[in-house]
Amino acid sequence: MSVLDFQANDITGQAVDLNKYAGQVLLIVNTASQCGYTSQYQGLQQLHEEFQAQGFQVLGFPCNQFGFQEPGTASEIATFCEKNFGVSFPLFEKVNVNGSDAHPLFQYLKSHATGILGTESIKWNFTKFLITKEGQVLKRYPPTTTPQELRADVLAQLVDVAE
Repeated sequence: MSVLDFQANDITGQAVDLNKYAGQVLLIVNTASQCGYTSQYQGLQQLHEEFQAQGFQVLGFPCNQFGFQEPGTASEIATFCEKNFGVSFPLFEKVNVNGSDAHPLFQYLKSHATGILGTESIKWNFTKFLITKEGQVLKRYPPTTTPQELRADVLAQLVDVAE
């Protein structure tokens, strides 16, 4: 099993088989529009633009589980991200990342890359998961890790992809 075996609805409600990203390095992020880390959208977009042509995608999954910091509708979220940060990477429907109704993708991500002290639960918005071209979870990053700090890890995976 891998990330590529999952399906999620995009921000417009259309089902997306994640196997469409086979052969690409992915960065999956739970996002929020009213969070102290919301400015990371800009860095995520920069990573996306810099490496997309080399086989890299950021996938954003809005989540309202932390401080109710993503209260908007899908349309409001998409408009906010595009207008304020020029986001062009794929955004998905709002999901839960913790609890019994957590999206199956995030259940998988958490079980394959635990957080500090081996905990599975996601602690806050903008937790990031780096995924290999084969759909395997490589690493989990806390919200405090900026997108710029991921650049070397992303590049290392892309170099692997190119070889």
